[in-house]
Amino acid sequence: MFKAVMIEKSADGVQSVSVRDVADNQLPKGDVTVRVEWSTLNYKDALAITGRGPIVRSFPMIPGIDFAGIVESSQREDIRPGARVILNGWGVGEKHWGGLAEKATVSGDWLVPLPDRLTSRQAMEIGTAGYTAMLCIQALQREGVTPDKGPILITGATGGVGSVAIMLLSRLGYHVVAVTGRPEEEAYLTALGAKEILPRQAFTTPGKALEKARWAGAVDVAGGTVLANVCASMAYGGVVTACGLAADMSFPSTVAPFILRGVILVGVDSVMCPRDRRLAAWSRLAELIDPVKLAEMTSEIALADAIEASAALLDGKIRGRVVVRMS
Repeated sequence: MFKAVMIEKSADGVQSVSVRDVADNQLPKGDVTVRVEWSTLNYKDALAITGRGPIVRSFPMIPGIDFAGIVESSQREDIRPGARVILNGWGVGEKHWGGLAEKATVSGDWLVPLPDRLTSRQAMEIGTAGYTAMLCIQALQREGVTPDKGPILITGATGGVGSVAIMLLSRLGYHVVAVTGRPEEEAYLTALGAKEILPRQAFTTPGKALEKARWAGAVDVAGGTVLANVCASMAYGGVVTACGLAADMSFPSTVAPFILRGVILVGVDSVMCPRDRRLAAWSRLAELIDPVKLAEMTSEIALADAIEASAALLDGKIRGRVVVRMS
C-alpha cells in the first residue's frame, strides 16, 4: 500500500478529492516503478485538484505532473533499480496516474536521469515550472536574444515559472523586468534579480496594436490580453515565449507586431517536449541554478496538505515553488 492524492468523480459528475491508501496492484501499466521522494504542486495540479479546470482526462486519477525519486523496479536494460530519476509532463497527472503519491509506475521513456549536481528535492524545487522557464530561455537564446539586445519582460513574476526565469536570466546577465499583481513582493523579486517591477494592471486592459517598443524578449505565462500587450510593446525583432494561460487562453492581438516589427512568438511546451531538449534543459539548470535562492523561493508541504494548498495557489496566495514531501 502507498498513500496518494486521489481524484474521483461520481456517476452524477461530482468530483471528490482525498488522500488515501492505494494498493500496489492498482498502479497503471508501465515498465518502471519509482518510489517517489518529492513531488511538486503546479498550477495545472491545482486546477485538477480543485476541479476549476478540465485537466483530468479519466477517473480515478492521481494528480501531479512532476516527481523525483528512486527506481524501485524496472523491466528495461537502460534503467536500473536504484537509479535516481525525474519525470515532467507526458500527460502524467492528467491521463496517467501522477506524482502526488508515494509510488508511481510509468513508461521509462518519460524519465530522465537526475543530474549529479542536484538532489531529488532540488529537482522538484525546480520542477516543471523551472524546467519550463529554462525551455523559454533556451528558445530566446536560439533566436539570438543576448543580454546586449535589451531588457527581458517576465509576466506572472511571483509564480513558479516567473521566479525561476528571473533567477536564471539575471544570472546570465540579462536586465530583467518583472510584472506582478502583488506589489508587496517587490523585495522578493528584487532578491531574485529583477531590476524593475511593473504592475500587472498595465497589461490587463486592451491596448493599441503597437505600443512603445521596449523589450528584446519576454517570457509570458498569462496569455490573453496580457500576451497581446506584451507583443505590442516588443522592440524590433523581439522574441516572446508563451508557455501558459494563467489569465486566458485567448489571444486578442493583431498582426501588427509581427509584420511591422518582425516580432517572433514562440510557443513553449513542456509536456511533450522531445527528450534531447529535456536533457539539455536539465543539464543547464544543474549548472545555473542558485541553490540558496532556489530554497528561499520554495515552500514545503506534506502530501496531506496538497488539497488545501491547491486552492491557495490558484487564489494567488502562494509565491514561488511548492515541493511536496512524501512520508
